[in-house]
Amino acid sequence: MSKILILLGMLLFPLVSYTQILTPQPSPLAKMEQKVGLMSVSIEYSRPSARDRVVFGNLVPFGKYWRTGANAASKITFSEEVKVGESTIPAGTYSLFSMPNQNVWEIIFHSNTSYYGSGSEYDSKGEVARVSVTPSVNEHFVETFRIDINNINNSSAHIVIEWANTKVAVPFTVDTDKKVMSSIESVMSGPSARDYYLAAAYYNSEGKDYSQALVWVDKAIAAGMDQFWVLRLKSLIQANAGDFKGAIATAKESIKSAELANNSDYVKMNNDSIKEWTGK
Repeated sequence: MSKILILLGMLLFPLVSYTQILTPQPSPLAKMEQKVGLMSVSIEYSRPSARDRVVFGNLVPFGKYWRTGANAASKITFSEEVKVGESTIPAGTYSLFSMPNQNVWEIIFHSNTSYYGSGSEYDSKGEVARVSVTPSVNEHFVETFRIDINNINNSSAHIVIEWANTKVAVPFTVDTDKKVMSSIESVMSGPSARDYYLAAAYYNSEGKDYSQALVWVDKAIAAGMDQFWVLRLKSLIQANAGDFKGAIATAKESIKSAELANNSDYVKMNNDSIKEWTGK
């Protein structure tokens, strides 16, 4: 019996030895996302706590690169192009490095997002933007490090870094007005030629109101979509509406356009349709 128990113990030992103990992280991971105008900003970073330590100038030395948090370098993602200081940052994900000092901080957006550990291995190659900002004194002590997006309006916001008694705000702007005005002009100018074409094609394929489909395809052609495949669609709509004379005339226009484009497939399709509509 004792031999059996020993054998069972030996079999179970590997399972026990590979069991991992789950414990809380001292600097837990945080993620946040914020809309600024029509774009999104997301930040992923780890949050160390002060724990009765002197933070800046001691735990985080002055004059040295810092990953702006704990563990891996903090990451910030812009869904659209933004401007920080005099630098334009394309849409994408960047490491958020900093160099704290008593009177001024350097905030750096870096293209290398794989940094892990201290900033001692920092390489200036890949810097996308660097801006100098003046730190301020927090009214209330911030025990756990945090990064947030504040002072938000349609075209700007601040990346706010806070820990202990120190607060740093990094302003950035986004050209929301350009995007909104483009959208307004597009919508207010009415449907595009392609919109009319797609609506007409759908109505024709689904056997809906052919007279309405004809109105739309004519608007597409009038707006510059007079290619052979659009003319082909118009001829089919005319035929489905019972206007075979008009369908044949339009099909011949489509043939001429297709021949100029060296598209023999559409030439054949149109000729086949004309034979069907004329009965010859």
